[in-house]
Amino acid sequence: MTAPAVHVWRLLKWGRILARHGALKGIEGDANTPAPVRRLARIARLGARVPATPRYADAFQAIGPAAIKLGQTLATRPDLVGEAAAHDLLRLQDQLPPVPFETIRAALETSLGRPMSAVFSHIEDTPVGAASIAQVHRAVTTDGRQVAVKVLRPGVEADFARAIDTYQWAAAQLEGLGGEAKRLRPRLTVENFRRWTLRELNFQREAASASELAEAMTAEPDFVVPAIDWQRSSTRVLTMEWIDGIKLSNRQALIDAGYDLRKLANTLVQAFLRQAIAEGFFHADMHQGNLFALPGANGQGRIAAIDFGIMGRIDRRARVWLAEILYGLITGNYRRVAEIHFEAGYVPPHHNVAEFATALRAVGEPMRGLPVKDMSIGMMLDGLFSITRDFDMVTQPHLLLLQKTMVMVEGVATSLDPDINLWESAAPFVREWIRTELGPEAAIADRLIRDVRTIAGLPDLIRRIEARYPEPGGEPPAPPLKEIEVVRIGGGWRYAAVAVIAAAASIAGTLLVVH
Repeated sequence: MTAPAVHVWRLLKWGRILARHGALKGIEGDANTPAPVRRLARIARLGARVPATPRYADAFQAIGPAAIKLGQTLATRPDLVGEAAAHDLLRLQDQLPPVPFETIRAALETSLGRPMSAVFSHIEDTPVGAASIAQVHRAVTTDGRQVAVKVLRPGVEADFARAIDTYQWAAAQLEGLGGEAKRLRPRLTVENFRRWTLRELNFQREAASASELAEAMTAEPDFVVPAIDWQRSSTRVLTMEWIDGIKLSNRQALIDAGYDLRKLANTLVQAFLRQAIAEGFFHADMHQGNLFALPGANGQGRIAAIDFGIMGRIDRRARVWLAEILYGLITGNYRRVAEIHFEAGYVPPHHNVAEFATALRAVGEPMRGLPVKDMSIGMMLDGLFSITRDFDMVTQPHLLLLQKTMVMVEGVATSLDPDINLWESAAPFVREWIRTELGPEAAIADRLIRDVRTIAGLPDLIRRIEARYPEPGGEPPAPPLKEIEVVRIGGGWRYAAVAVIAAAASIAGTLLVVH
């Protein structure tokens, strides 16, 4: 177990870096910041040259790989870090200097258990991407296929374990202060970060996620998931089909190549809605660097995604609530949106539904009067976060990834087509899904399924009853016995003592009668 002094030292060291980038200003100036945290921030800032404009993303980049991933997680929490910090953290890019190829070669051969020449006829020494967790090399398999080979950076697991250990300790101290810090549930945020990271560090899990997403997206042929080469993959090496395309971040190259940017934007939005609402399993890191435009027919609107380390999952009940909330905000039905928040338990029952509906109206109506290009999902989420404190709403960890991804998808879609509006693009899909899932036909179908399952389970139920109450055997029924109170004083010698005392009392009573 790591000593508290080590945690404090690490926090002060990281705090010093944050201070030099001006990233502690918001903490010091926030009235809701607990006094001990504010004092620690001041200590870390002593003697530092603080810039006028905080550079949150640069600070996390300077601290290291684990901090980069934590920063990307905190970008989903404007309620925890503030709107300005969350917005700046969205630009975090985990590009790092590459590991020497000889180190990568050794890691690859150790992980696959074979010489590299046995699996690849050629592999490029220079990586096409070097991120905080892994780096990717272009290669050709022994059977002539072009692939991308993703190799885990040596030592990264131990680095992340040390950092997360301190994050957990710090979050526990913060939550222990109570009040606003407890409501924001920082320990749960760090725990989610730990789980996401463990999944991202296991490339077999990433390969399985890509395979599952490919199956789920068969209804969206314009959204492509690369095929996995399972024979050349392991927990630390991931080999998948090579994608030849143009990154969606390169808008000018897309224009020069003749892509229909509006169609690309709509393809992206529809693919996200299909994943999040219809399937409940979505790519949670859909930034521009992970998305490529592919050549194809009908205006070249196909998109391929890579990097499936962070995936989100939502159960059907939560998806129904989400769809109704989105559609209610789109149509201005704030009363229904408020009711859903109470039904889902997002707002404690001691609050008033009508009051919460009025607060939602204050968030939604200003957007409805704006031009289409100025309306924003991100603006809506910021508004919702602003009322969480007033209504004692605790953090919902299962929705954090979704909120982050919604903002990310909208940002990428808007960069392709500035006039696109996620609300308008989502409305037909959400309306149809709600009709399909919540309409009368769906209600009848759900009832039939439940009834058929109940009927089908009756034979098993009868067999369990028979096992519990078997038919009488050859022994005749026992006669009724008189009920006698059992005295339970204790065990062992105490029972013997009671018997002796009772016998002695009986004998003494007999002697008294005789005399």
